Amino acid sequence: MTGNQGYLGSVMVPVLQAAGHDVVGYDTGLFADSVLGAAPTDPPTIRKDIRDVQPSDLEGFEAVIHLAALSNDPLGALEPQITHDINHHASVRLAKAAKEAGVRRFLYASTCSVYGAAGADAVKEDSPMRPVTPYAESKVRVEGDVHDLADAEFEPVFLRNATAFGASPRLRADIVLNNLVGHAVLSGRVLVLSDGTPWRPLVHAKDIAEAFSRCLTAPRDAVHAKAFNVGTEANNATVAQIAQEAQRAVPGSTLDITGETGSDPRSYRVDFGAIRAALPGYDASWSIADGARELAAAYRSAPLTRDGFDGDFVRLKVLQRKQEAGLLDAGFRLR
Repeated sequence: MTGNQGYLGSVMVPVLQAAGHDVVGYDTGLFADSVLGAAPTDPPTIRKDIRDVQPSDLEGFEAVIHLAALSNDPLGALEPQITHDINHHASVRLAKAAKEAGVRRFLYASTCSVYGAAGADAVKEDSPMRPVTPYAESKVRVEGDVHDLADAEFEPVFLRNATAFGASPRLRADIVLNNLVGHAVLSGRVLVLSDGTPWRPLVHAKDIAEAFSRCLTAPRDAVHAKAFNVGTEANNATVAQIAQEAQRAVPGSTLDITGETGSDPRSYRVDFGAIRAALPGYDASWSIADGARELAAAYRSAPLTRDGFDGDFVRLKVLQRKQEAGLLDAGFRLR
C-alpha cells in the first residue's frame, strides 16, 4: 500500500489486516507525524519516493493499493507541475512496475472530483469528466493511462472516492467536514465563506477502506479495468447542509455562511449504484451526522489544539514547514 502513513492509509491498514491480508507499506513518511491521539501501529514499510519505484520493489506481491498523492486542490494549484509529476507520471510508473513485477491487481485511489462542474444530474461512472483543478486532472490522466495497461494478467481497478471524512490516527483538517467540525470545537463557530450552495458527495474513511478490501478479493469479471464511485447517495449534500451537521455535532456552536467567496464551480452529485452491484453486500454506511459526532468526540479526547488544526493536519502547511526547515527540496523530495 502506497501512502500507508497518510490519512486514509492509517484507517485502511487495520481494515485489511482484520480481513486477513498481509500488508506492507510504501511511504516516504511526509505525514507520519501528523498524529492526533495515540500513534497507530504501522505495518513494515518501504521508505521510498514513488517517483523512484522499481519492479524489484514490488516482486512477490499479489496486489498494489495506490493511495499516495499530493492530495488537495490548493496544493495542486500552487505546484501544478509537481502535482502531475507525482500524481500522474509517478502513478503510471508504479502501475507499469507492478505489471512488470507480476502483480495481478492494482487498486487506484481516484476521486469523484474528476466530474468537476457536473450540473444538476447525479453523475455515473460513464458521465463526462470535467476536472477543474490540477489534482482532478492528474487523476483523469492516470485512469486513462493505467486502463491501457489492462490485460489478461494485470487487473487495474479505479475507485473514485467521494470527499472523505471521519477520524483517523493521522488526521487531515483540510477536508470539508473535518475542517468544519474542528472550527466548531475550537472556536464555537462553523464558518462557511462560500454561499453554501455547491453539492458535495461525502464518504467516511472506513467505508473507503471497506470498498478497497472488497475489491482485492472480488471476482475478476466484477472489477477488471472498471471505475467505481465510492460513497452513498445519502451523503450527497450541499456545503450548507454539511455545515449544519457540523454545528449539530457541537452543541452551542453557531453557523455563519458569509457568501463572501461566492459560489464554488465544483458542484456535483454522484450515483453510487455501480459499486453496490459489483460488490454484493457493500454499502457505505456512515452518515455525515455520524461522522460529525465521531470527529467532535475525537477532537475533544485527543485533544485537538489550534496549532495542530492550523498546521500539523493541513497538508500544504506540513510541506511548507518541511521546506522551510530544509527537510524537503523544491520538488518535494526528502533531503
